[in-house]
Amino acid sequence: MANIVSVGLCTPPYRISQEKTVEFVRELFQDSFHEIERLLKVFQNGQIKERYFSVPLEWFSEDHTFAEKNEIFIEKAVEFGISAITECLHNLTFLQKPVPYEDIDAIFYISSSGLATPSIDAKIMNKLPFRNSCKRIPIWGLGCAGGASGLSRAFDYCKAFPKAKVLVLSVELCSLTFQKNDHSKSNLIGTSLFADGVGCALIVGLEADLTFQDADTALPRIVATQSLLLPDSEDVMGWSIKNEGFFVVFSKDIPSIIRTWVKSNVENFLDEQHLTMGEIEHFVAHPGGKKVLGAYVEAFGFGKEKINNSLEVLTNYGNMSSATILYVLKKFLENSSKKGDLGLVAAVGPGFSSELLLLRWE
Repeated sequence: MANIVSVGLCTPPYRISQEKTVEFVRELFQDSFHEIERLLKVFQNGQIKERYFSVPLEWFSEDHTFAEKNEIFIEKAVEFGISAITECLHNLTFLQKPVPYEDIDAIFYISSSGLATPSIDAKIMNKLPFRNSCKRIPIWGLGCAGGASGLSRAFDYCKAFPKAKVLVLSVELCSLTFQKNDHSKSNLIGTSLFADGVGCALIVGLEADLTFQDADTALPRIVATQSLLLPDSEDVMGWSIKNEGFFVVFSKDIPSIIRTWVKSNVENFLDEQHLTMGEIEHFVAHPGGKKVLGAYVEAFGFGKEKINNSLEVLTNYGNMSSATILYVLKKFLENSSKKGDLGLVAAVGPGFSSELLLLRWE
């Protein structure tokens, strides 16, 4: 088992309202789609009010090479990653005192929206005083499931090394993948949905020194995890990588997959833990979109209050791919939870894959 002790976020500087985005997209794509006004309703119906980008809106009206976009990704990923890590290790909402960088034993770096070798975690380690022996585990390509998968892999690490303190850093600058000359409906939907965000979580093993933690505060403990791949489903979600960069791949079948395949996964996972969905107080769902959250409500038959935190993140930040689940998780940590409360983290991503974590507040 492992404890989730703290979460820190870094939200990029450019806040863009959905209304302003609609105006921009209308001007950009009006000659490419015969029914542009009908298609623009996806922006209005998606529950999103505003999002945050790493560059100003005007930047997207110009052509940019893959290399140029990736250079910006690396620069901003390091800057924002440092900020999220620093907030996580110094967040006195969750910690009695800051956790030294030198105490961190491993960093799981998660992303799907930019490329770097050496990976971003190495570049950050050259700017912050981590130990040279801190292990680096970069994980790329898990998309929206990546944040939850990073938490699961940190859980595995802390089971093997129960004294460890581990960071899960998720950096997603999805706006930099925008394709100005892609006139597909998938690109239009992606433009209405995706945003930039960076999150960092501190995970510690059960034998770790916890003198920095408030002993009276109940925080979530990861009890069990499940990672599953749906065979022959590579075309459901992901990137098509071309000379110009990343082109989004979306399937309209995602909500129906959640209502069937993911529902079955959840029920089997909870059954193995001798639990039912009715015993889960906190549903920590990745808000992939309004229809995704609606599919969870329909599949499990619970009240919409179960997705309030996820819906609030979607409304105010959009879908930040893997980082989004850390924004939702932080809300659950900030709310008062009782010792013994149960939670379920759920996310889906390319593959097509499902990631689940069972939490118990201790």
